[in-house]
Amino acid sequence: MEGALEAMAPSAPPTGGVNTAGLADFLRKFFAPLFLVVVSVVAIFFLFTREITRFVQFIILAIAIGVIFYVPNIIEVTARAIAGALGIK
Repeated sequence: MEGALEAMAPSAPPTGGVNTAGLADFLRKFFAPLFLVVVSVVAIFFLFTREITRFVQFIILAIAIGVIFYVPNIIEVTARAIAGALGIK
């Protein structure tokens, strides 16, 4: 009985923050393939309807958004910049 109570008791006090280690990698691995599928479907739609101007605009936007998913550390740097601008340490 005493061992069960010790196992249920927290071994260390909470550190006060949320553990976000690996969060950016998880998001990148989860959303990047989904992003590629959506871009492919929409691009094929624009090509079949022969809307070349919208296709070019969409591809430029997709490349800009794709940089966010595939450039290492861009999510972390952007999150730190936003947190710094809001005054959060």
